Amino acid sequence: MKQSDTKSRFKAKLLRPAKSGGVTLWAFVILPARASAKLPRRGRTTVEGRINGHGFRATLEPDGQLGHWLRVDEGLLEIAGVNMGDIVTFEIMPVAQEPEPEMPSDLQEALAAAPEARAVWDDTTTIARLDWIHWITSAKQSKTRAKRVIDACDMLASGKRRVCCFDPSGYYSKAFSAPKAAD
Repeated sequence: MKQSDTKSRFKAKLLRPAKSGGVTLWAFVILPARASAKLPRRGRTTVEGRINGHGFRATLEPDGQLGHWLRVDEGLLEIAGVNMGDIVTFEIMPVAQEPEPEMPSDLQEALAAAPEARAVWDDTTTIARLDWIHWITSAKQSKTRAKRVIDACDMLASGKRRVCCFDPSGYYSKAFSAPKAAD
């Protein structure tokens, strides 16, 4: 597939999240189904794009409906000169090579203490590492997250290169969804 086949252009309203999770201002957009369908995977995926002509790079999150949503941080809102509620033009295209995901410190420490697991981790693909991290960070409770870190090290040490029983799209497990918009 040519890169031009994966490029999407669409207009969307910048939505205010009902729960922002902090003092930082941010907005979000749910991608149209046709734009998500052009992306290489239903799970987290990194795109390069433009919002009203201003470039950005971001990781899209799965919406649990085989689509994606995009978090638009305060800095990008400011640079693009847009506000909540504005209808803006987006152009997005998946990156040619998925960037190496940032490893959470708890996983990093656990892998440092488990050389067999670290060796398998280092030998997996970037996408596999992204899924492992997504599985760990998607835990809603700290107790669950800690167990997943331990389980990840055990699975990796036994030679498993992909996290099992994890639906990165959230479609089958209904584990992921886009934020709820404020009224």
